[in-house]
Amino acid sequence: MPIGDKATVRKVVDWWHGLQPDPEKKQPGDRAALARLRRCASVTEALFEPETQLLLRRCGGQRDVELARLALVAGVLAHVRKDRVGKHPARQVGPADINDVATALCKPLRFRRLLDATSYDECLRGFRRLVMLADGAVNVEELVKAVMAWPREDTRDDRDADRVRRNWVYAYWNAGVS
Repeated sequence: MPIGDKATVRKVVDWWHGLQPDPEKKQPGDRAALARLRRCASVTEALFEPETQLLLRRCGGQRDVELARLALVAGVLAHVRKDRVGKHPARQVGPADINDVATALCKPLRFRRLLDATSYDECLRGFRRLVMLADGAVNVEELVKAVMAWPREDTRDDRDADRVRRNWVYAYWNAGVS
């Protein structure tokens, strides 16, 4: 299972959709599982949850790094209530006007702390805050891709994490968009 590959990301997004209550589709979701995952204070605690174990099996995670990253994703996604397709999460919380950083939902200092997060538990806290600042509505696919690559624990090569962080900085500041 390559970390962040399209098939894995799709499986994670489908897992998240399955947990979400959807009255229109008469899908009850699993509010209890979401509540338990939201209360997890660490990635290790998230690993103990049956829904996280279901995600691990669904994605075929076997190595420690894969299992920990999937548990991190489960812990973060438990706070997402709505998929906001088409808008990058960093752009969503970034300043509406780069000349007025007060317009940012996530202030630059807090965003910088997220960029500096390296451990699984730091990433868990940072991304949960970001989701809360976005009022629980973020682009789930983009969030999954980022969270899977973000931690620097247990990695020999930081290129993917660096690339993801740079893309988030570009999106946050709306760089390259006229």
